[in-house]
Formats: sequence, structure tokens, C-alpha cells
Amino acid sequence: MAWENETVGPDVAIAGLHISERIGKDVSGQLDLEEALEASRYASHPFSSHPKEWPPLSEVVENRELPPALIERFNAAGGEGTAFCGIFPEIRRAWASVDNSLFLWRFDKWDGQCPEYSGEEQAICAVGLVRSKPGIFVEAIQYLLVLATPVELVLVGVCCTARGDGTDPYDELSLQLLPEYKIPSDGVTMTSIACTDRGQIFLAGRDGHIYEMQYTTGSGWHKRCRKVCLTAGLGSLISRWVLPNAFKFGAVDPIVDMVIDNERHILYARTEDMKLQAFDMGVNGDGPFKKIAEEKNLIDPRETQYGGRRSAASRPLARAAKPSIVYIAPLSTMESKWLHVVTVLSDGRRLYLSTSSSSGSNGSVGGLTGLDNHRQSPSCLKVVATRPSPPLGVGGGLTFGAMSVASRIQPEDLALKVETAFYSLGSLVLSDSSAPAVSSLLIVSRDSSTQSSGASNFGLSARGSRALRELVSSLPVDGRMLVVSDVLPPPDIAITVQSLYADVEVYGFSGLRESCEKASAKLWARGDLQTQHILPRRRIVVFTTMGIMEVVFNRPVDILRRLFESNAPRSHIEDFFNRFGAGESAAMCLLLAARLAYAEENLISNAVAEKAAEAFEDPRIVGMPQLDGNAALPNTRSTPGGFSMGQVVQEAEPVFSGAHEGLCLCASRLLLPIWELPVMIVRREMDSDARVDEGVVVCRLSTGAMQVLEGKIRSLEQFLRSRRNQSRGLYGYVSGLGDFNGSILYGVRSDLGTSTVGSARNLFGSYSRNVDSGDNMSASKRQRLPYNPAELAAMEVRAMECLRRLLRRSSEALFLLQLISQHHVTRLVQGLDSNLRQKLVQLTFHQLVCSEEGDQLAMQLISRLMQYYIGPDGRGTVDDISVKLREGCPSFYNESDYKYFLAVECLERAVATTDVGEREILARDAYNFLSKIPDSADLSSVCKRFEDLRFYEAVVRLPLQKAQALDPNGDAVNDKIDPVKRNTALVQREQCYEIIMDALRSLKAEVANGMQELSASAKFSGSGSVLDQASRNKYIRQIIQLGVQWPDTLFHEHMYSTLIELGLGQELLEYGGSDLVSFLQSAGRRTPQEVRASTFINSMGSPLRDSDAPIPPSHTKYLDLLAKYYVLKRQHLLAANVLYRLAERQCSDAGEGPTLEQRRQYLSNAVLQAKSASTTAGPPTSTRHNVDDGLLDMLEAKLTVLQLQMRIKQELDSIASSVDEVQNISESLPNNSFPRNNLMTDANFAIAAREKAKELSLDLKSITQLYNEYAVPFRLWEVCLEMLNFANYSGDADSRIVRETWARLLDQALSKGGVAEACSVLKRVGSNLYPGDGACLPLDTLCLHLEKAALERLSSGVELVGDEDVARALLAACRGAPEPVLSIYDQLLTNGAILPSPILRLRLLRSVLVILREWAMSIFANRMDTTTVGASFIFGGRSTLEQTTVVNQGIRDKITSALNRYMTDVRRLAIPQSQTEPVYRGFRDLEEKLLAPPSLLPF
Repeated sequence: MAWENETVGPDVAIAGLHISERIGKDVSGQLDLEEALEASRYASHPFSSHPKEWPPLSEVVENRELPPALIERFNAAGGEGTAFCGIFPEIRRAWASVDNSLFLWRFDKWDGQCPEYSGEEQAICAVGLVRSKPGIFVEAIQYLLVLATPVELVLVGVCCTARGDGTDPYDELSLQLLPEYKIPSDGVTMTSIACTDRGQIFLAGRDGHIYEMQYTTGSGWHKRCRKVCLTAGLGSLISRWVLPNAFKFGAVDPIVDMVIDNERHILYARTEDMKLQAFDMGVNGDGPFKKIAEEKNLIDPRETQYGGRRSAASRPLARAAKPSIVYIAPLSTMESKWLHVVTVLSDGRRLYLSTSSSSGSNGSVGGLTGLDNHRQSPSCLKVVATRPSPPLGVGGGLTFGAMSVASRIQPEDLALKVETAFYSLGSLVLSDSSAPAVSSLLIVSRDSSTQSSGASNFGLSARGSRALRELVSSLPVDGRMLVVSDVLPPPDIAITVQSLYADVEVYGFSGLRESCEKASAKLWARGDLQTQHILPRRRIVVFTTMGIMEVVFNRPVDILRRLFESNAPRSHIEDFFNRFGAGESAAMCLLLAARLAYAEENLISNAVAEKAAEAFEDPRIVGMPQLDGNAALPNTRSTPGGFSMGQVVQEAEPVFSGAHEGLCLCASRLLLPIWELPVMIVRREMDSDARVDEGVVVCRLSTGAMQVLEGKIRSLEQFLRSRRNQSRGLYGYVSGLGDFNGSILYGVRSDLGTSTVGSARNLFGSYSRNVDSGDNMSASKRQRLPYNPAELAAMEVRAMECLRRLLRRSSEALFLLQLISQHHVTRLVQGLDSNLRQKLVQLTFHQLVCSEEGDQLAMQLISRLMQYYIGPDGRGTVDDISVKLREGCPSFYNESDYKYFLAVECLERAVATTDVGEREILARDAYNFLSKIPDSADLSSVCKRFEDLRFYEAVVRLPLQKAQALDPNGDAVNDKIDPVKRNTALVQREQCYEIIMDALRSLKAEVANGMQELSASAKFSGSGSVLDQASRNKYIRQIIQLGVQWPDTLFHEHMYSTLIELGLGQELLEYGGSDLVSFLQSAGRRTPQEVRASTFINSMGSPLRDSDAPIPPSHTKYLDLLAKYYVLKRQHLLAANVLYRLAERQCSDAGEGPTLEQRRQYLSNAVLQAKSASTTAGPPTSTRHNVDDGLLDMLEAKLTVLQLQMRIKQELDSIASSVDEVQNISESLPNNSFPRNNLMTDANFAIAAREKAKELSLDLKSITQLYNEYAVPFRLWEVCLEMLNFANYSGDADSRIVRETWARLLDQALSKGGVAEACSVLKRVGSNLYPGDGACLPLDTLCLHLEKAALERLSSGVELVGDEDVARALLAACRGAPEPVLSIYDQLLTNGAILPSPILRLRLLRSVLVILREWAMSIFANRMDTTTVGASFIFGGRSTLEQTTVVNQGIRDKITSALNRYMTDVRRLAIPQSQTEPVYRGFRDLEEKLLAPPSLLPF
């Protein structure tokens, strides 16, 4: 979770990339044996000898005599009995048979035990050992002895018992008779037995056939054991049963030897006639047994030494005897993918054969992708390569001249005469009997110096460096060599190696069923350099006629150790470094100095370790970092007086010393089996089709293997750290020049001080280049070299320090995996979600060590481990496991993690307790722990715990502390830095803020289904339970108050936005901070400049300066709150301005903006606030008063215009809907009921009205726009009149517009509903325009227009119009005032030009009568304290009330005078009296009532 310091993370990641590159290079450098053999055809030195001054390559470590019981039994037979011998390395036993007795004893030690088995009557002719098939025998029977006699085949159970201390699993051996597993041989004498790892038993008979002995548990009539011939046809099978062997004719070629390739499932057989046969056993070894090839002419005495390519110095051997095949052995896939079997001839040559028709390596076996696991079916048997016989008389030193010793023609009497041979994993052992006096063992093994990455290769070309070169050594032997076998690695080592390398494809372990000892032994095929850190020295057991000889092969590291032990001269050490290369030799020094090499009996002493460390640090041996000579020093010579152009000067690359190379090699080989492989795997049942998430997640490596590897890696890191602390060598000295963090290792060139450079020069000597003295490079070119010696040293040491930190991190990762594995990975990961589980399964060790993702997953595992200890069912405390974690993997679990889990433990205890006081104390303790590590804690889950405990102080402050720790410099609000960096800081802060916001959302969330889900961790009453609304409000207020107290403007903005989204605006207004106003003003703006921008109103003199700025829809809620805030703070003028901005907000879509009703509400509220501002108590100034009045007038005007706009929209919607109704009706009626043209016109008109209505919904329009673009085009004359009145139209031109508008309105009404509709419109509109200045209510025009229309419609019979309709409409328009109406009538009646028609004058007089009657009634009603209706009863003669006063004498006189004048006018009309008499009588009656005393008025 936390690195050692700020530089460790990047350093480890860089070193990890270097290790990946080194592993890829190391693995790809492994050649297929076929490639090496092909390259050796062109090499002149296929063999070399070991330096005589060095310790031997192989040596006899033990000679043991044969068991006395065996010698006694052999002597008792007189030396003429049937005797065979062999070695069973699987059970650490040698065996020998004498007639019918079989003896078994330990070949690696003499324990006095030599059990004898003599349960057969016939002589034993063949013996084999096979691992028993599972489920057939009891578990104690691990192996089966297969005994073949001339008459029967017998299986005997083998039980191995371990020593009491468990150190030796093969301590005791017992044989178990199996009488039911015995079958007759049918007269066939078996010559050889070969067994597979699957438990199959194959037997070769002297009849030339191969048999399989099958054994099962047996059931019913099935036999438990039977023999099946695999190579004979039906005819041969019948003849075997019908004819005895004596009557069979024809030559029989018996099989004398069989071997099985368990990897490719091929069986090879060798016959007496030197035939080689190959049989395919199927894809998995259980398929049909099929013969694929038989070769007779594998040997050709005329064949040259190099497989068909004649050397110029070689001649055919004269009268050479035909060599025979003495040994066959399958080749492991680790050795070759294309070569499958090797045969050893009696003259020492080796033939490499393949069963594949296609040969040649399409890719190196050592590629990073591993082996090609696709099995190629065997189809043939052909010789691919021939290896010459090793030379005799190999002496000390290397003899590489123009012609190698192997290519020289040897006399026949000096030619090898191989009796027996053994080949395994690249090593060849030959029993040479060419010297008649004494026998010797020739041991041929691959020369490891050719495999070293830094070896000089003796000046060979690239092809020559790939050639197979072998070392030849000789050992004297007493007697004749009979059998040779490998000594398998000890079981504990084998188990470790098997676990480490089982999944490494390049080593081909996967899919093999052989024992771990056999599988791990195959690792020797990779060479000593690749395996000497993990495998012991290779040993073989040689069974001779005189006893058993144990031979050990010294690895290069063993030779170097022996050189150090013997205090060898420095020249020998330098020769060793020259032979293997500085890097490889330095790696071996590290193996010795850090005690990494596997050594029996602790052979690495302290003195050897110290000498190895000194050699590793000696610049005279390992070299010094320098510039690449090929790149840095181009040949700059030119002819005298000439001048060279066109030469490209390449930039010099630093080449580090052998010490750095050795450390890289050592580290990469330690990490190779785990580096790019997953740390976890999903284990499923066999043949299961379960998905990945349905398996069981386990650690890929065993705990023991991880412990061994961790110990080696930790030892290497501790060695490097100790040398650094002691300032030993280049690494320690340069590291010591810096401070605690080694600042010299991280500075650029200019950071290296002069004193440091001088000190480095004193240590490393003057910088010299390996250039000819005749080089005339100028001083200026010398100055162009990019690095000086001190800088190169610092670069190398920094690289080594990165590797050291990588090793430390890797060892800690292995320790963590061990700890996780010990606590059962399956149990720990079962709570992870599928995504994390998938990531964990795909996580490689490289990612675990070097990546942030690996660090996070490791923390997840540690969290699960801690939960195991401190959870509800915990098994301990944090301290129980923290001690191990802090000591074993501090980079994954440091002090911050310790405090974090202490806090988690407190929270768990708080959850479990029911004591409120104790719960509060524990929560406070957890908060205090986490406050000390704000940037290290995973607050997403911890704050949930605090929420359950209702400890919201931690919920608020911990994320804010983490945000501050993650961005201490305030990069999130710094617009001067890189935008990417700023955005990263902002994202980190917002992630912290969201934790607090989630708590707010949780408190605000509605209760689902009446119950809120309780937190899984809430175990006590009152925590995590459903809260009532009062409690919710209390905690919400607490969170807001705590957040406002924290000085983080960015957080305030985030919190304010969330509160608004949650509908907590009232709480925000009540408890918001001082920056709330600026936030609300600049809400939605992201840049710091906009956040800190000025407010909407900066002075009282410009209250609407920002009103024209567009407001996005998302800003509305913020301005709403801002207005409420101003109202709450009694800042009414500012509130009015904000409300006005909201009302005038522009939008492009009706759905985005407010409706007209909402705009009207905004403006209405703005008017109220403006009025409140003008009435607010305080000393008003003249300026303040003017501003308030101006704002109020403007807002009221805006409100009036908006109301007109709403009316226009309503009218337009009505027009559109009415036209739609007409169209629907027309569609339902028969054709031609409505004119088509009218319908089309109305449809277009409705569409236009609908579009205009939508426009009106978008924003506020000016009165000019409303009049010209909406009201007039759609003939909304009533609204037009109201707008003209609002605009205070006056003057002659304006009066004409008003009169025309009224005329259009009245004509429109007349056309719709006649005079009655026109009168109704006049009443409605006129009353709104009266009194005014009279400009918008031209009574004369209205009166004349209506009276003429009434007379015309009445005369024509179109409409029955009453005499009182027009007059009463005019009175209503003047709001009941009779005088203005009577005045208009007077003007009309007195102007004869206007009223030329007497009929029209009579109608006007009737209307005047109505007006005068209404006037008299209104006056009389006022005086009588009654209504006009009540007065109408008096004047109408129905009833009357008690008169309390008299009519005003002046008004009565005025009315009386008018009555007299109008009666005169009636008499003057030139029309019949019958028409005028009712009008005249009306005037007379009214006059009489006015003149009558009050007491005479009727009741």
C-alpha cells in the first residue's frame, strides 16, 4: 500500500521492466539442440577439455561394494547363473538378480538392509519398476515390481516407509506379494521391461514382439491381470497357440532394449540386428498402439564425422568394423522440440533422430511463449544429426588450432570401443574398453561457458557461438560399467522445483504425470548456469562389476567455490572470469557471497563468501562502467591532409560493469519461474466446464516453494544492503556519497558536485578509453562524450539500487503470498466481487510487485486477512497479524496501514457494543487513528462504518483531510499549471468529496417500502436503524455546518451543488457559508476565474447590469435560491433583480425555459420585492428613492406587457384549436359541405397561429413586437386597444389608429354576434380603458357606429335590437358615468351633418332617454341610501322605499333642462307622431317624477 519512500515506486517499476527484458533475453538465448548441432557442423572445435589447474568437472564421491548377500549368492551359483542388474532411482535402490533371487539395496548409502525376493522357481530374466495405477491397490503400495521369468510374469507390491523425522521418504522398503497378479508368459522369454508414468507395463520378448501387461481390480469374469501382444497380427497369434516354438521357422530378431518417451508418448525398441523401431502410443499414451517406423540402415561406415558433410582433413576409415547400437535414450522436450531420440554407437558417435517428417526450428524452444504444446503425430524415424565420438586422451588446456582433435583421424587401435553407454539430459557417459589394461569412463557434458551471456566465446563468430561445444573428462573405473542412472534430486528440492517451474511453459513441465523428482531433474537439461541456484550438483550412479560408484558433476559455481577455497592464484580467477564472462562470473560470485547456490552440507564457508564478495566488487575483474566503444568511438582517422565527411557520429551508450550484469542475471533467474505468471489460479474439478468465477481460487505456488524462493531473494537483497551500508565496492561507495535516500543516484548531471566527481575519480582511477594510441581524436570531440566516469558510476549504482529495491519488494510479495496462503486464499477471496476476483486471477507477480493495481489488490487481500482477525467472528487482534506483516512485508503493510486497521478494529468493536458511551469513545479513537494517515486510508468503506455509528464528524473531516493531503498545493484551483495535472488533482478531490455527498444522499433518501435497509455491519440498537425525519434533519445540518467550517472553497461549491440537487435548499440558505452568494451567482461555471467572478449587482446604480446575459437551464435553481437568500436577508432590491433575470431568461426550446405563468410569477414577486424595497425602514436617500421607483415602474410595466403576451398566446391557441375542430367536423360530414378553399385558408391560419404561440412561449416580447407581429396579423383588436392604451397613444395620428382599431373590433363583433356581441365587447373593453385621457375610448365614434349598425340591422330584420342596448353599453364602458355619454349624444344630435336621417335621430333620442333615466335613478339611489335597482322601482312605479333625503337640486335642474330640450327635438322630427309619441311621453314622465314632491312618489 505504501512505498518505502517517494522514489521506490518508480525505481521498482523501472527495475521490473529491466528484469522482464533480461528474462526474455535469457530465455530466448536457450537454443534447441537441433540448432546447436546444425551450427556445430561448421565449427572446428566441437569438444574441449577442462583446464588442469581447475578442480575437476566430475569426481567420484563414493565407492560402495556390492552387498555381501548378493556376492555370496552369486558365488554360490558358481558364476554361471543368470544374473542381471539395474537401478531404480525412483526408490533410491539398486537391484540385482541371480537366478530366481532378487536383491534390493540403497545405492546412495549402506544401511545394512538388502532384502531378497525368491518367490519364483524360474530364473528371473527381466525386472522393471512401475508406479501403481491409482485405485487398484492399497494406498501403501506405491510401486510395483515387474518380474519376468521364462514361464510367468509376476507383480510384487513395493511399500516405502519414511524415516521417523520425515527426512528420508525411502528409508525402509518392504515387498508385498500379490498372488492374484501373476500370469503365464506363454513360452515367451522377456528381454526388457519399460513402464510409463501412467502405470502401463510393456515387455519385449525374444520372439520380437511387444506385450502389455494389463492389471485392474477385476470384476466378474474379467481377470485381474492379463498379457496382450501389441505387435502381432491375427495369424501370428493363432500360430503361437497352435504350433509350438520348435516348429516355427524363420529368423526371429529379438528386442533387446526398450525406452519410453513419456512426453511424446512414443516407445522405442532396439533389436539384436541393430534395428530401431518406433511405436506411437496415442495422444495421451492411452491410444491404440501403432508401429510407425523401423530403420535398419542407421549406420553407414562411410558416413563422415559431421552427418554427411566431409571435412577437408578427414578420410574414410579403412576396414572399419560396422559399429553397433549400444544405447538409446529419448530426448526431453527441454533439450529439443525437433529431435526425439538419440542412439549411441559402439564407436562413440551419437545419432540424433526425429519422428517428425518436418524438421528445423521455426522458433526457439527458449522463446517467451514456451514450447509448442501442439503434438505432432510421429510418422517416421530419420537421422537428423550425427555427433562425432569424443577424442581419446583429452589433456589439460584447450587445443583449438586449425583442426580440432575430434577431426583428426585416429588409428584403429586408439578408436573408442564403447561397451555400455548412458545419456541423459545432455550428459553422455561412455564405458571405454579400447585400452585392454584398464577401463575408463568418458563423461561428455555441455560446456557451460558457451551458454554464458558475457563469455568471450574465444573469438567465435555468431554461428560458432551457437554451436554445441562439449567438455570431455575421464574417470578411471574398476571393473566393467554395467548400468548408469541419474540420482534424482531430494524430494524436498524436487517438490519446490516442481511447484516453481510447473507452469513455466518454456520448461515443459505442464501435462506430465511423472514424479516431481523426475520432472525437476529434467531442469538439468537447461544447463548449470540456469539451474545452479535452485538445483544441487548433478549425480550419477555407476553400477560396475566391482560395486557402485557415485559420481558428482561440479557446476561452474562449484568450481569457483573450490578455487576460492584453495586460495587459487589471481590468474586462475581471472581465467575463470574470462572463460565465463564477467557478468556470468559475477552472478556466480553473488550466488556464493549471498549463499544462494544449493550446496550439500553447507559447503559455502564464511571465507569463501567473503572472497566471492570481494571478487564481485573488484573492478579489475568485473570491469568498470564505460561507454560503448563501438558507438562512442567511431573511426575518425582520415588520410593525411584529407578530411572525412559523411560519417555518422552515434550517441555513446553506457555499458555497465560485470557486477551489474551479474546482479541482473542472478535476479532474473531467481524471478523467472514466477515473474510473468499469475500468483493465483482457479482450481476446478477435473474435466469441469465451470466458469472462471465458479472455481476455487488458490495460490499457484506452494508455501514451501515460496519460502525457499523468498529466502534466496531476501539473502541477495540483504547482501547488497550490507555492502551498501559498509560502503564496500563501487555500489557501496557511490551509494554512501548521497544522503539517506541516496540523492546522488537520482540527480541529473548538473546535480553532481565537484567533490563527488573528484572522489569518484580517486576511487575508479582516471578515465581511459580502449583506443589505439594513434587515434587523432580532437579535444573537442572528446568533450562531446556524454558522461564522465563518476556519472557512469552513479548511473550503474542507481541501476543496482533499483534492482535491490525490486528484490526487496519481491521478497516481501512472496512473504505476503505465503501468509495469505496459510490463511486459505479461498476463504479470504470469497467476499470479493467478480471484477476484483477476475483481476486477482489475472494478476502476475510482476504486476503485484511493480504496479499500482497489484498494490491495490494486495491491500484487498490484507484487508480480507485483517477481517479474518478482527471481524465479527475474528480470531485475534490487529497486533497479532500486524507484527508479521510489518516485519515481513513493510512495503505492502507499513505504519499507515497499521493505524488504518487499528481504526477498523475500533470500528468493529464499536459496532459490536451496545453501550452508547463506549461506542462514542471507540468511534473517536478510530477517527483519531485515521486522522494521522489521511492520504493512506480507504475511506469509501470506513466512512460507511462511521455513518452506521452516526459519527458524522469523521464522515466529513476525514475525506476533507485526504483531499488536502492529495492536493497540498491547491493544483485543482491553479489555472497556471498543466491542465492535465490540474484535472487530475480535481478528480482526486472530487472523489473525496463524493464520500461526504453519499452520506448526505443516504440521509435524504426516501424510505423504501416503509423500511430502509440496515447496514450489514450494524449490529446494535440505534445504529444503522431507520431514522425519523427530525434525526435526519439534525444530521444533515451537522454535515453542512462541519463542511462550511472547513476552509475549502472547492468543497463548498461541491457541497452546495449536491444540497441543491437533493432539494435541501432551505438548509443551505440557513447554514451556508459566506461564499454561498458568490457560488449561487457563478453556479455551473467550472473555471476558478468564473467561480471568483463578481456578483450580479456591483452597485446600487446598476441593478440590472447582467440582465442581458443568457442563463442556462441548469442555473435556474441556483438563481431561485439566490433570490430566496436575498429575501431571507431582507435585501429586496437584489432579490427583485434576480427575479427579473429569471423572468426574462431566454431559451431556444419551450421545454427548457419557464412557462409564461412562471415568468409572470417571477415578475409579480419582483414587483413585491421592489415595493418592499421602497418601504424598507431606514434613512432613504434621493438616489436610493429614484432607483427604487424606477425599478418598480419598470417591473410593473414588464408585468403588464407579460399579461398582454399571455392573453395573445391564449387567443392564438384558441384560434388554432377552433380551426382544428372545424376541420374535424368537416371531415365527418359529406363532401362539399364546407368550401375547400376556406378550409385550406383556415388551416394555414391555424398553423401560423400555433407557430406564433410557440414563439410567445420562449421568452418575453416587447409591446411593439406583440402589437405588430402577433396582435395585428391575427386581428386581435381587443388586445391591440389595450396595448394602445398602455402605450398612452395620443395625437391626431394616434387617434386615427385608435378609431380604426375600434371600428375593426366592433365590425368583428358584429360579424360574430351582431349588436349584442358588439355591445358586450364595448362594455368589456371600454371599462378597461376608461377614464384615461379619452384617446383610447372615442365615445362619439363608438356611439355613432353602434347606433347606425343597430338601426340598420333592426330595419333589415337581421336582428332585434333593443332601444336601450347601445346606451347601456356606453354607460358600462364609462363605468356608469352618464355625463360623458350624454355629452357625446348631445354632440351628435346638435350636428345635423352627422345625423341627416330623422329615424337615426329618433333612435339617438331613445338612447338619450335611457341615459337620463339611468342618471336620475343613480342620483336618487344615492340620496335614498339604496341601490340603482331600488331606485328603478320608484321610477318604474312598482314600489318605493322610505325617502330619507331629497334629490340634489342642481343635478335635477340639469336633467330637467335636458328633458325639455330633448322633448322639443322630438317634436321637431319630420316623422309621424305615432313614432315619436312614446319617446316624447317618456321624457314627459321622467320630468314629472323629478318635479314631483317626495311625499307624492309612489311606493
